[in-house]
Amino acid sequence: MTESTATPALQHGLVVEDLEASAAWLCDVLEEVFPEMAVAQAGCVAEGRQAIEACTPQLALIDLGLPDGSGIELIRQLAHGGQTPHIIVSTIYADDRHLFPALRAGATGYLLKDQARERVTKSLRGIAAGEPPLSPRVAQRLLRIFAQEQTEPEVPLSPREREVLTLIAKGFRLPDVAETMGVTRNTAAGYIKAVYRKLNISSRAEAALEASRLGLVGDL
Repeated sequence: MTESTATPALQHGLVVEDLEASAAWLCDVLEEVFPEMAVAQAGCVAEGRQAIEACTPQLALIDLGLPDGSGIELIRQLAHGGQTPHIIVSTIYADDRHLFPALRAGATGYLLKDQARERVTKSLRGIAAGEPPLSPRVAQRLLRIFAQEQTEPEVPLSPREREVLTLIAKGFRLPDVAETMGVTRNTAAGYIKAVYRKLNISSRAEAALEASRLGLVGDL
């Protein structure tokens, strides 16, 4: 079987990318892998919405950091649109703060733009075999997390502690946490200390990552 017959019959594609050079590169890759695909291009969330409304793509490559918002907005729109398109993040970010919200929003793949063209092409060709397009670093990260979840029981946080963690992840400082929760600063500090101890973390950045992993916040 040749490579041309191995690829699925996807007729409509969409690239959402604000950098012209990256957009051209991604469009070229899609056209190489799917020669019969008509590829639309958008440079921001608003243009992406218009393109989706005009013709729902069967495959979309979506950057996360766009001039007028987050690509996660478009991922959600596609994921809840009543169809089952291939929704693939194309970004430079491999950290949890970007990965988890994108996957929870409905992304079916996650590719890093800083890898070689050949690897991106190979990942996209894997769609024909039902293989989710994932960059190696992302796949390794997901495997490590899965292994941790299998060996480490979920840390039980009380409702108030989960509320505190959510507020910290959103950038609230101690006085703001206390005021929002309607408690004293000492009580709020006690909650924060308990959260840090239970999650074995020591910084606000780690707290934000844990909140994202637990699904308490969306894209940060």
